[in-house]
Amino acid sequence: MTALDLTPAPGAAPFPRMVLAQAGAEIRAMLRNGEQLLLTLIIPVLLLTGFSLAPLIDVGAGPRVDFLTPGVLALAVMSTAFTGQAIATGFERRYGVLKRLGATPLTRGGLMMAKTAAVVGVEVIQAAVIVAVGLALGWRPQGSFLSAAVLIVLGTAAFSGLGLLMAGTLRAEATLAGANLVYLVLLGAGGVVFPLTKFPESVRPVLEALPISALTGGLRAVLAEGAALPLVPVAVLAAWAVLSLALVSRTFRWE
Repeated sequence: MTALDLTPAPGAAPFPRMVLAQAGAEIRAMLRNGEQLLLTLIIPVLLLTGFSLAPLIDVGAGPRVDFLTPGVLALAVMSTAFTGQAIATGFERRYGVLKRLGATPLTRGGLMMAKTAAVVGVEVIQAAVIVAVGLALGWRPQGSFLSAAVLIVLGTAAFSGLGLLMAGTLRAEATLAGANLVYLVLLGAGGVVFPLTKFPESVRPVLEALPISALTGGLRAVLAEGAALPLVPVAVLAAWAVLSLALVSRTFRWE
């Protein structure tokens, strides 16, 4: 009969397991937080349903739901990768959570990987819910979901960089106010529910250069018009991602 080896085996878990465990904890924290749930799921679904069923806006030819669903998908990405992440990370930095987690065997790089994985995980849930609601309202996507996924990944990188840039440089209260203000401004001026053609021609080039406008326009071209992967939105999102993440690497403060 083989004897059981009950000798303690202290040591850190494998790095991938630590990242996945932290990512799971981050996802559970997001979904249990009422404010985060309101921001990431309830508001996008209410906007999609309300503006699709009620003739409150003129979106041109075609069903309103075909115009709105790609925009609401883009809004969901922004709400999770930028607004939610900026606020949560800002308060984690204020209360010393980031400092303590960064000193664990997970390491600071592992913590950022876990946060990124958590954002992607929540986005998958958001996309599933929004697509289901859109289909129930009569949305019929025309293009490639692979091209849409490429745009969402680039949008996630761009918004994550902007969110971490804000959270790593401003005080938590300023991050809270600033992230919510930016969310509202980009919701109104980023082509999510109102076509950019409704704005004066003089400001359209500026609006089209915003990451939310690039993501919304790209998703709309792919999913509503059946176009190939649009290069201009890809270039705009890639530029925002590279610039913001480069600044984060230089300016982010852990405490």
